[in-house]
Amino acid sequence: MVSPTFVRPLAYKSAILSLTRCVRTYSSQSMPTYEHLLVSIPKPGVGLITLNRPKALNALSSAVFVDLNDALRRFDADKDIGAMVITGNEKAFAAGADIKEMKDLTFSKAYAEDFIAPWSLQTSQIKKPIISAVNGHALGGGCELAMMADIMYCSATANLGQPEIKLGIIPGAGGSQRLARAIGKSKAMELILTGKTFSGKEAADWGLAARVFESAQECVEGAIATAAIIAGYSKVAVKAAKEVVNKSQELGVREGVEYERRLFHGLFGSKDQKIGMSAFASKQKPQWTHE
Repeated sequence: MVSPTFVRPLAYKSAILSLTRCVRTYSSQSMPTYEHLLVSIPKPGVGLITLNRPKALNALSSAVFVDLNDALRRFDADKDIGAMVITGNEKAFAAGADIKEMKDLTFSKAYAEDFIAPWSLQTSQIKKPIISAVNGHALGGGCELAMMADIMYCSATANLGQPEIKLGIIPGAGGSQRLARAIGKSKAMELILTGKTFSGKEAADWGLAARVFESAQECVEGAIATAAIIAGYSKVAVKAAKEVVNKSQELGVREGVEYERRLFHGLFGSKDQKIGMSAFASKQKPQWTHE
C-alpha cells in the first residue's frame, strides 16, 4: 500500500488540475455534489466520475462507494447519458482500500454485514458501459475497481497490483477472479502470491487493458472519446452488446452463443434496428430513438 505522505500536497493539487483542464462540461444542468467525487459531462452522452480524496491518494472506503454507487446509478438512469468513465488523477487512480477502516474489523462483523460487497455494484446493476482510465497507483481495491469496468485504459506508467498478501489478507472485491480470467492462472497466481505490481504497459500487453497511452491526460481524453462513440449508438443495442459480452465470462461457448442469438433475434423488435438498417441502405446517418 502506498503511503500518502510520499506525495507533496502542491504536486498532487497540480496533478488534479492538469487532468481537469481537459474536461469541458457540456451540460447546463447542476450536477450532484459529493464528498469524495467530482462528476461532470465532458462530452454529450458521457458521464465522468473522478475520485477525489487527494490527501489519501484516492484510497477507497465504504463512504467512497456510497458516493460512487449513487453517481453510477444517477448516470445509469439518465436518458441523456450513454456511457461512463471513472478516473482519478496523475498520481493515483486509487491507491488501495482505506486500511484505517479495515484494521480493527472482526470476522463476525465482516461476515454479518457482508463487508465490501457493495463495492461491486457496477458489475451487477449498472447497465451502461463503464470505462476506467487508470493513471498512477491502482493497487488492491483500486486495481479491483479498475477491472470491474467494462473497458480499461491505462497510461504506460500506471502502477497496478494486488498486494494484499503483504497485509496478511487476500483480494476481496474480485481481484483474484478477474485477474486470473484476464491474464491466466499462472501469471495471476504469481502476482497475488508475491504482491508484485505491474505497469500499464504490461496490463495492455497481457490483455488486461484495452489500450495504453503515453500520458495521463491522453488516457483520460482517450477514455472520454471512446465513451462518446459508444454514447452515439442505440442505447438498446449497446445494452444488449454489454450483456452478451459479460455472459461470455459466465457461460460455456455453446450456451453463450445461444444466449447471444436470442438477444440478436430480440433486437429485430426494436425501432432502432429498423432505423439503423434503413439508414445504412439509404447511406444516411441513423437518428436513434433508443426504442
